[in-house]
Amino acid sequence: MSAISDVNTAGADTAGQLHRTIDWRGAFWVASGVPPLVLFSIGGIAGTVGNIAFLIWTLSILMGFIQSFTYAEIAGLFPNKSGGASVYGATAWLRYSKFIAPLSVWCNWFAWTPVLSLGCTIAAAYILNALAPIPSFSETSPEVLAYIAAHAGTAPADAVAAVTAAATPAIRSWTLYSHTLGPVGFSFNATFFIGVILMLVTFSIQHRGILGTAVVQKVVGMLVIIPLLIVGIVPILTGQIHWDNYSPLVPLAVAYEPAPGMWNISGWTLALGGMFIAAWSTYGFETAVCYTREFKNPATDTFKAIFYSGLLCIVLYTLVPFTFQGVLGLNGMLATPIVDGSGVAAALATMVGGGAIIKTLLVMLMLLALILAIMTAMAGSSRTLYQGSVDGWLPRYLSHVNEHGAPTRAMWTDLIFNLCLLAIASTDATSFFFIMSVANCGYIIFNFLNLNAGWIHRMDNGHIERPWKAPTWLLSLGTIFAFVNAVFMGAGAKVWNPVALWAGLFTVALIIPVFCFRHYVQDGGKFPEHMLDDLGMQEADLVRRKAGILPYLVLVAGLAVVLISNWFFVL
Repeated sequence: MSAISDVNTAGADTAGQLHRTIDWRGAFWVASGVPPLVLFSIGGIAGTVGNIAFLIWTLSILMGFIQSFTYAEIAGLFPNKSGGASVYGATAWLRYSKFIAPLSVWCNWFAWTPVLSLGCTIAAAYILNALAPIPSFSETSPEVLAYIAAHAGTAPADAVAAVTAAATPAIRSWTLYSHTLGPVGFSFNATFFIGVILMLVTFSIQHRGILGTAVVQKVVGMLVIIPLLIVGIVPILTGQIHWDNYSPLVPLAVAYEPAPGMWNISGWTLALGGMFIAAWSTYGFETAVCYTREFKNPATDTFKAIFYSGLLCIVLYTLVPFTFQGVLGLNGMLATPIVDGSGVAAALATMVGGGAIIKTLLVMLMLLALILAIMTAMAGSSRTLYQGSVDGWLPRYLSHVNEHGAPTRAMWTDLIFNLCLLAIASTDATSFFFIMSVANCGYIIFNFLNLNAGWIHRMDNGHIERPWKAPTWLLSLGTIFAFVNAVFMGAGAKVWNPVALWAGLFTVALIIPVFCFRHYVQDGGKFPEHMLDDLGMQEADLVRRKAGILPYLVLVAGLAVVLISNWFFVL
């Protein structure tokens, strides 16, 4: 089954293929689910690094924007592929190793797909907060005073805890089954089952294909982006920003403790941990080039999609964290509901003022923001699986699309995998950030391989016309950032979980048996004939390696940077 057709055959029979139905605006709206990813870790990063949180977000999105120019160039080489930069970059590495190339596709997929489970976890928490809120009591509340009178000698703080526990709706603590699983746990609780419903709703929307998805995301995106802009701007205009909340400009001494630290090794480790986890959100707008095979005019739509998506992310990823910190301050950002994400929407709503109705409305819009992010993730990650199958990296069954041009088998794979992750993420904040940090190890590796794929394509495929060509200095800066990202991973993953780095590397290695099954068992050691059509090449042409040993040296250097960073930076 071929997934390749000429760019100009939009009106031809497209059965079994993705459909060319959107322009760059459609991809922009699908990628509009990336800015709400700030809601996933804004509390966690603030609690980990303290006053430098706003700076972490700003630096991270600027790095992501510069890196995107490399992705825009290599995406233009492949007008007949979907799946994003990981697929386009994998082709550059194919000349140098059959086993390095599929890492790009695999790492990108398992980096993006947890957005489904993590987003549903936070969204479910918002829904529970609205339908079954945990009551709030103080030491002077009548219920607390009555408890102290009935239990002489009870400390006020203990009385508040006891009364709160007694008045908390039973659904908040209900669990069908839970258990410990290595460094994390899993739980089939209320959060899990609400999350399942949200996933199924998302799946039903995606089932209609990319055009239907883009239409829905345009409507939801407008409802989400505007409130995020309001949250970012209104507190500045109304004078709610407290400028002393940005100083001293040093990381915390210890994560989640309100004492300022120093720019020593421990402080730098926390800062690099913040840069590590922020990258998972801020770099994500590269998903705008996942839909090259579905663009009406990929030559012009590809660059516009990623460029304008990047500009939107720069605005929101700098503005929202800046305002968030300026209003809440260090102690506010360290509050438990902020750190675990469940209270972020309510905090953002409070920042713009207004009564209970306005607060409820904004919380619901933040819930829509999470749904938007989930839809973006399913659209992008399923197409990565689809194209990975079409190109011979992943099992054949993932190549199927329905009558709407939606890769449904890839979507079902996403769904089932994320049901497992959802059970883990629903347990507690530790499990939530463990999943995020393991996923981000894959994302950093994906970025490392693909930022270097830019110059490898220049050397090996320099003769191929590029619809858009990045300035050489930007391509070079992206290559430098590949190694900077390696430092983030080596030093920063341990901030979120002591075994996150090693769990991430183990997950990366799982592609080897998967690829071997597809390539050697299903395909007899040969790649599909159409895989290199966009480059005008045959498999026999792969023996010509103009970059020589440079790609191998880059891989060794990257691994060395990760290991040395992990050894040098300690808490």
